[in-house]
Amino acid sequence: MSGAATGRAREKLTRSFDDRLIEQCLAGDQEAWSALIDRYKNLIYSIPIKLGMYQDAADIFQSVCVDLLSELSRLREHRALPKWLMQTCYHRCVQYQRNANRLVGVDFEGEDASALDLASNSEELPDHFLSQLEQEQILRDAISQLPEKCERMVQLLFFELPPRPYEEVAEELGMATGSIGAIRSRCLASLKKYLQKRGFR
Repeated sequence: MSGAATGRAREKLTRSFDDRLIEQCLAGDQEAWSALIDRYKNLIYSIPIKLGMYQDAADIFQSVCVDLLSELSRLREHRALPKWLMQTCYHRCVQYQRNANRLVGVDFEGEDASALDLASNSEELPDHFLSQLEQEQILRDAISQLPEKCERMVQLLFFELPPRPYEEVAEELGMATGSIGAIRSRCLASLKKYLQKRGFR
């Protein structure tokens, strides 16, 4: 199978997984609900965190989960779920800010703060914010497509603060410390190929 065909097959597999998961949720499968929340929890949490709403993040997460539980059956296209979650979570952030009467201008990594000003009358997720959230979710999906040991290695090396030393990573993964560098390179090469096929910028 060609590289392009492999990429299409993996993307189809990801969509099929979401489809099955959502169908199981709608059928009342509690384990499927847990898996769905686990799949998108980082996406949901990332929005209030980016907006500086650290103390409210857990409450907003819970509110979005309740919204998901009540509204999932009305979702017309399963592939629209990530965007729906982003927009719903942003709405919740706006509501929390208004209810608390706290108007916060956010400096989002050098972007124009006014674009994310929750004092705005619009509750639509700003386009550039949506684009960044979508790219981050593509990255999460890509990492989840890696073999289990690669996935865990990437998480340990690049997503923990402070960064884990090679010795600790090797011990947790049951590898020789000297092999971490070579395996990491192969894992990152696989990740890069997947991201390129998905148009990651």
